Amino acid sequence: MHTLANAEATSVKGQVINVGMGQIATGDRSTQFTSVLGSCVAVVLWHPRLSLGAIAHVVLPKSHGQNGQPGKFADTAIPTMLEQLARMGCPKPGLVAKIAGGANMFRVGGPLQIGDDNIATVREILKTVGIPITAEDVGGTQGRKITFTCSTGELRIEVAGQKAKVI
Repeated sequence: MHTLANAEATSVKGQVINVGMGQIATGDRSTQFTSVLGSCVAVVLWHPRLSLGAIAHVVLPKSHGQNGQPGKFADTAIPTMLEQLARMGCPKPGLVAKIAGGANMFRVGGPLQIGDDNIATVREILKTVGIPITAEDVGGTQGRKITFTCSTGELRIEVAGQKAKVI
């Protein structure tokens, strides 16, 4: 069972789900998620023993009280992911995180380093809620395509012109 949270949650069995900007998805061992990231950060929460997972495609670090898609902001995405996993019977103890993305897609050193801010805020929130980051592939200047497999916990990272890696 997996769901994609946008305006409404949907459940699809056994398919690869593309997670777009601001979306959150959850799934079980039959689920695989893909996403394409630039300055956005993919936050993956995974319970290895239960093979349950959630992914958020975080666009901006903080919501500053704005309403809208909870997956759009790191400070609302992570609590929402924990709530959705809990509804699936997934306890917080045992969860681990993997993160990817956060590239500086604009001139390095310029004023628009949203990737750096996204990475820092995601790390801070995960530390605050007590979920360890077990792997990450963040920063740089190039976008990434990622694929996360709930059954194995593998996060495959593809960058144009480079050999794919799994974290």
